[in-house]
Amino acid sequence: MRDMLLIALYAFLAAAATGLAGAVVLRLVRRRSLTASLAVVAGVGVFAMLAGTMAVAWAMFLSAHDLRVVTTVVAMAAAVSLLTALLLGRRVVARSRELTDAARNFGDGGAFAAPAAPATAELTELSRELAATSARLAASRERERALEASRRELVAWISHDLRTPLAGLRAMSEALEDGVAADPGRYLRQIRTEVERLNDMVGDLFELSRIHAGTLPLNPARVSLYDLVGDALDGVGPLAREHGVRLVGDGVQPVPVEVDGKEMSRVLANLLVNAIRRTPADGTVAVAARRAPEGVVLTVTDGCGGIPEADLPRVFDTGWRGTDARTPPAGAGLGLAIVRGIVEAHQGRASVRNIPGGCRFEVTLPAPAH
Repeated sequence: MRDMLLIALYAFLAAAATGLAGAVVLRLVRRRSLTASLAVVAGVGVFAMLAGTMAVAWAMFLSAHDLRVVTTVVAMAAAVSLLTALLLGRRVVARSRELTDAARNFGDGGAFAAPAAPATAELTELSRELAATSARLAASRERERALEASRRELVAWISHDLRTPLAGLRAMSEALEDGVAADPGRYLRQIRTEVERLNDMVGDLFELSRIHAGTLPLNPARVSLYDLVGDALDGVGPLAREHGVRLVGDGVQPVPVEVDGKEMSRVLANLLVNAIRRTPADGTVAVAARRAPEGVVLTVTDGCGGIPEADLPRVFDTGWRGTDARTPPAGAGLGLAIVRGIVEAHQGRASVRNIPGGCRFEVTLPAPAH
């Protein structure tokens, strides 16, 4: 029993010394190729066995012949193990370099294409993750391009919409100053109208900037959607009568929602004003609200005749007007963008689809917790 304990102790000490030396070597070559690390790991295992065997052989006073036999066997095992480690390391390094080249390609703006050669499970999983990341980056770049195009379009439209009323204000103010205005009262009323319109435009821009910056303050409270819709319908009633449009709100259920009442009123007002202005005289704008499995759904249906299918994805984009007109009645194209921003700030979603004779805007809000 004592002899076995001594054998185990000698083998352990020799193997431990070899392992410690291998750890030092691994630390020294940690910045080198994976092949070198694999060779060191294989060498540690082989030489630990060799050192343990030699230590036990010397301690047991084996004959010179037996010692040579043991040494030869262990040396052959070491040679085969090191050769296998080198071949495996070169294969793994080759696959790793192919993966690096593919990753560099999509990092430069291209698409990631996984190497066709088989690789280890870890490298295969890394390829899948890089492919998924490449797809997400491509989608992000596409959204960024669309957003940048929308911003440029918005700047062009806003510049025109600001220049036109400012030119009119300047002309009217000069006429009043020079005393050549035939009807000063009319000029003053027109100036006030233009100033109010400019003030609304600046307010929309400020609201949109807060939405995009993620700094829109919300003070949610539990309110009845029935009351919100009723107030919104009362607010746009004069505009509807001016355009000869009937407002219908019979389909609104008294369902509760937890929202910022002021911001959600703005959502309703923007949707209703948009619907009224695009519905011909004698048309109808209908509002409905109901509880659904996905939350509370609010719909505004108009009689605009429908939106071209190619334009549906752009309806809520900043600056989109649905027309190439540059005249002031086309608006600044901010109302629906503000609608989407406010709704998404409430963790909801806004969408639009065509129906016979018009289109239907849907706002889905999370159902309040009971």
